[in-house]
Amino acid sequence: MASVMEDPTLERHFKGHKDAVTCADFNSKHKQLASGSADKTLMIWNLNPKARAFRFFGHKDVITGVQFSPAGDLVVSASQDKTVRLWTPSIKGESMVFKAHTATVRSVSFSHDGQRLVTASDDKSVKVWSVHRQRFVYSLNQHTNWVRCARFSPDGRLIASCGDDRTVRLWDTSTKQCINCFTEYGGSATFVDFNTSGTCIASSGADNTLKIWDIRTNKLLQHYQVHSAGINCFSFHPSGNYMISGSSDSTVKILDLLEGRLIYTLHGHKGPVLSVAFSRGGDFFASGGCDAQVLMWKTNFDSFDYREVLSRHSQRVSPDPSPHLTDIYPRGPHLHSAQSGAIEISPMVADTQTTAPAVIEVGQTLYTATTAINGHANNLPARRIASTSLNPNEDCHSSGQGSTSGSQSRQMGGRRGEEQGMTYPLEMRSDLPMNFSSTLERIVQQLDVLTQTVSVLEERLTLTEDKLKECLFNQSQILLQVRGEEKDRRREMVEEEREGESGSPVASA
Repeated sequence: MASVMEDPTLERHFKGHKDAVTCADFNSKHKQLASGSADKTLMIWNLNPKARAFRFFGHKDVITGVQFSPAGDLVVSASQDKTVRLWTPSIKGESMVFKAHTATVRSVSFSHDGQRLVTASDDKSVKVWSVHRQRFVYSLNQHTNWVRCARFSPDGRLIASCGDDRTVRLWDTSTKQCINCFTEYGGSATFVDFNTSGTCIASSGADNTLKIWDIRTNKLLQHYQVHSAGINCFSFHPSGNYMISGSSDSTVKILDLLEGRLIYTLHGHKGPVLSVAFSRGGDFFASGGCDAQVLMWKTNFDSFDYREVLSRHSQRVSPDPSPHLTDIYPRGPHLHSAQSGAIEISPMVADTQTTAPAVIEVGQTLYTATTAINGHANNLPARRIASTSLNPNEDCHSSGQGSTSGSQSRQMGGRRGEEQGMTYPLEMRSDLPMNFSSTLERIVQQLDVLTQTVSVLEERLTLTEDKLKECLFNQSQILLQVRGEEKDRRREMVEEEREGESGSPVASA
């Protein structure tokens, strides 16, 4: 295989998150990489080594999912704070908040036309949203436990979802009905996605397995068990010929789907790998994990030798396009375990090109730790001021620095608060009384509750409307049936009368 492909190499690593990296995605139009973290922030990294990174604040809990829109002009994120945010990735840090779920939102994904979003949540529902109208559209509600992941098919006609009820479900977006359910799992189904042609879905599980199904025949094509712990995520190569998977065993595995075998094991993370993603062109892939790092790898192995490809297909009359999962043989379910032929790669995780990029912090409402004022400790809400400076020499909260003590931060705040993005108590900025600010905070919380309640009521009204339509339709069918029976009876009575009239003269004669 050495003559056919090259080994993947570690290209860069990004440090800036302060907690586990839970999700990552490449921008299809620009050289950018987005990542979400348990530190509640969204970061957008520019792949140009000299460019700055952006850190966005807004979510109030762990970010669980992130994805760029197909056009690359929007970023969507999901969080354990029960919300979905649609961001414009700019220095302004503007975002639109979507609320309808009543529990943690585990995943979010765009449709391939960029017009819709699909989300999965611990409230056991899958919800579809309109990006243009910026509102909730409908809900899919047949899962019986937490839903971990949901994805649109490439043509947008299907949705695949999976969850802790140990099922993978396929939904028809036109009828909003579950059309298939795969249940062969020994534990929670953690991740699901369609291949690039939309003919197959793959799903991973907490039972260390990864399965690929042909949705046209409902048959299990391949079954891999190459990890020693639960699989958290995976990603198809754009060609459909390869797959990468990340696991709690701290490794990234690379599978050759055409040959049905493991080809590489990457040891780059110190702890569970929570996210992997190929770039849209397939020339790079990223991985993120509990070590708070994002690693970017150069693929290399997808570059085949042209002569080798021709020799493999020498018996064919005419050249075919690159094979996809539909060419896999045999089609019967079969287990693939780790083989000794797989190559182990354990790179030193060090950026060979640049140091950690400068980070521009784009502010939203945050909450500071205890702040001492007049000798008393008070818990005050605070707001982070967005830094608009483009000078690369200025850095806001560099990832390589540890947290400073409260006294040092207060001393620095007095000198450089207006020059760099610092955190200020609300009273110091606006001279508002503390009671007034706390009242405003309670009002905002109550409005959030009302918004969620209205969303739930809207969903229930939609369901009620559907049921009423169904009842009205059934009643109309019953009325039509009754009217038909009445017409039949009348027709029979008329015929009987006619027969009686025709028979009476004969009797008299």
